[in-house]
Amino acid sequence: QVQLVESGGGLVQPGGSLRLSCAASGFTVDYYAIGWFRQAPGKEREGVSCISSSDGSTSDGSTYYADSVKGRFTISRDNAKNTVYLQMNSLKPEDTAVYYCAVGGYGSTWNDPIGYDYWGQGTQVTVSS
Repeated sequence: QVQLVESGGGLVQPGGSLRLSCAASGFTVDYYAIGWFRQAPGKEREGVSCISSSDGSTSDGSTYYADSVKGRFTISRDNAKNTVYLQMNSLKPEDTAVYYCAVGGYGSTWNDPIGYDYWGQGTQVTVSS
């Protein structure tokens, strides 16, 4: 049974950092693309970042970022822990949202939510002073 569990969200001041975790079970993360999405109240779900499959090789896989988070967020994968991380630095109030991880990436673009088959329950990130 495929399961994704996000953790690491919370309240942080502008300029602060958080690291989100996406713990996977029922499949091996290095054989699938894993995406991070976020959804703010009243807004559509948007793609934040994605790490492609490494197909079990020693490579890290390709990474993708939304323009709004480039240079501030970093996605990574720990195969031993079957977990994908999203390190978020220099956080801004506009980063406030529920963050979800998902497995798939079969859409026409990495940030198309339709291309993801399974989703976690989400973790709240609030950036506020």
